[in-house]
Amino acid sequence: MTQEKATREELFALFDDLGIAHKTMYHRRVFTVEEGDDIKSQIAGAHSKNLFLKDKNGAFFLICALGETSIKLNQLHKAIGCARLSFGTEDKLWEILGITPGSVTLFALINDKAKRISLILDKALFESELVNFHPLLNDATTTISRDDMLKFVRNWGGFARLADFSHEVATIEVLPLE
Repeated sequence: MTQEKATREELFALFDDLGIAHKTMYHRRVFTVEEGDDIKSQIAGAHSKNLFLKDKNGAFFLICALGETSIKLNQLHKAIGCARLSFGTEDKLWEILGITPGSVTLFALINDKAKRISLILDKALFESELVNFHPLLNDATTTISRDDMLKFVRNWGGFARLADFSHEVATIEVLPLE
């Protein structure tokens, strides 16, 4: 038996319940940061890239970074303290986060009821006043404030860390959720 996955409307209803102000712009589907360059120019705030990763021991990670951030996957595992990282499969992406490739987003944590994901937020994204993510599908972009992003992460309730990718090897600290 498969668990039902949240819809975009249910995500927006959760935002409303949590008092999260949100603004969504609908656009053509985009699958990479580069494909959305013309769209980003029309939307205020920091734009994200989001990676669904796994290590060889079966742990899963969601990396949410500023679109321009360089992430060295071959070294990130050292900073996180896990086995070597690779991209998670399409099946696991659907099973855990209820989304398909191209739509990876922080907001998919709404579907991680079992708290299987370890969230890693880029410090540069975390320090932005406004942040943008796909609302479960890659045909729209939703803008929320940094404080509301934290409210959403707190509501999810899983393990979150902050990464500074500006160093040769990323530095990691526990995300202050209080």
